[in-house]
Amino acid sequence: MKSNALRAAVAASLVASAAAGERANAVELSPEGTGQVLIYPYYTVNRNQQTVISVVNATNAAKAVRVRFLEGYNAREVLDFNLFLSDFDVWTASVFALTDAGLNGDGAAITTTDHSCTAPGKDFWTGALGTGRPYQEFLSSAYTGTHADSGPTGVARTREGYVELLQLADLGGSLRTAVTHTSSGNPANCQIVQVIDPENAGLLPPTGGLFGAGGIVNVAQGTFHAYNADAIGGFSKVALYAVPGIPSLAQANTADGIATAFTFDAAGELFRSDYVTNVPPSQAIDAVSAVFMASYLLNEYNVDASAGSNTDWVVTFPTKRFYVDPEILGLPLGSAGALPPFTFTFGQRVTVNGTEINGDARSCSQVQFLPFDREAGRPGPYNPPFPMPFPPPPTLCTTVNVITMPNLRERPTESVVLGSRLHTHVEPFAAAGWLRLLLDPASQPHALRASRDGDVFRGLPATGFQAVNYVNGNVAPGVLSNYSAAFRHRAVRSCVNGASACN
Repeated sequence: MKSNALRAAVAASLVASAAAGERANAVELSPEGTGQVLIYPYYTVNRNQQTVISVVNATNAAKAVRVRFLEGYNAREVLDFNLFLSDFDVWTASVFALTDAGLNGDGAAITTTDHSCTAPGKDFWTGALGTGRPYQEFLSSAYTGTHADSGPTGVARTREGYVELLQLADLGGSLRTAVTHTSSGNPANCQIVQVIDPENAGLLPPTGGLFGAGGIVNVAQGTFHAYNADAIGGFSKVALYAVPGIPSLAQANTADGIATAFTFDAAGELFRSDYVTNVPPSQAIDAVSAVFMASYLLNEYNVDASAGSNTDWVVTFPTKRFYVDPEILGLPLGSAGALPPFTFTFGQRVTVNGTEINGDARSCSQVQFLPFDREAGRPGPYNPPFPMPFPPPPTLCTTVNVITMPNLRERPTESVVLGSRLHTHVEPFAAAGWLRLLLDPASQPHALRASRDGDVFRGLPATGFQAVNYVNGNVAPGVLSNYSAAFRHRAVRSCVNGASACN
């Protein structure tokens, strides 16, 4: 148990360092929205939509960033590359369906008109659109062949997922000069940074200062669901170019052998949790999970047929793959061995009383939905929408999950707002209200591994947003209008240390 004096000392040090911008030497979900790592909870190209993303370097230091697109079932990479941002630079891109651009294939692809350096260079991308814009198809190689994981093997699996940006280093010397934009608007020499020796003295410890945003747009329908990327500050104190293997969220480091997480409880009290990284198995990923841990997610819904409204909730588990993917865990496909707070490995076959509760293309976690209307009303144990007999506990079985709440009674084949195939259907309790999503139900408790000093976070590491759409067919004769919005989930955190709350 840590003392109040320690908590006060940590809080005082944070106040002292706040003037420097990003807080140092601890992984945290940045309240200012800037950091070394950015998580974009959802991209999709379903239903003729595109997803636009942007990242801004708000500092006067050049940056090297790993850009990683991950599909929604098991977070296997469908595209990754390095991006180099000059000081005060912005990079933008659009994810689109190949068929929507008149191209062959049922998958997704990325296009950009941005001039910032990438490695590999855009000359090596798949091709160019009719406007001359380069595009790169998303790839299925990470989940097919020897990497098959029991999930779908077609390229359509790339059509929805999420995005992760991880700063590798600040750039100094000739590396900074190479990526700096000249008066023409182009970087000076991208070839220099496309092959970098990891021992290059110009690779400096990352200092963060990145922020980003995403948006799911349907031009023809006039809908646009925009959100801010989650920013993780204090992720690494060393340049990750020099770290063995491919840099990932599992390489958090804040001191020698330690990854420290700073989190806040429901009362706004700050506490720290230290995770050991230099003794196998490393718990570096737990420091990242800790800042996303939630026992509850809270948000509103609106499914009023008279207003033409429908609601989807995106719930993404941004660190789940490190706990359930057999390939990452070094386990045979289908075997047990998931790490807490998750229960089953992806593709693990589990049958209870003759009913399969986990299997191909799944790693299921039980949750619980508690809906309220706007007057504090809630369903009784056997009232609609829960018919007798009482249904089994709901589950979220993929890395990206879309909980859909339509204003129609029939069960949809895709989510009603975003067109997701990774959807869970929830019958709305009322025309409007709010929903409490319990991520630590009594039927299947979830808890992260304990930190070095005994902190245990309950629930699951989650992020996401509510996407709501209203349809108005009476704006003017012959005019149909859509109104769309997105609202980030609110989270309730639960952390215990022995018989007491963390402090």
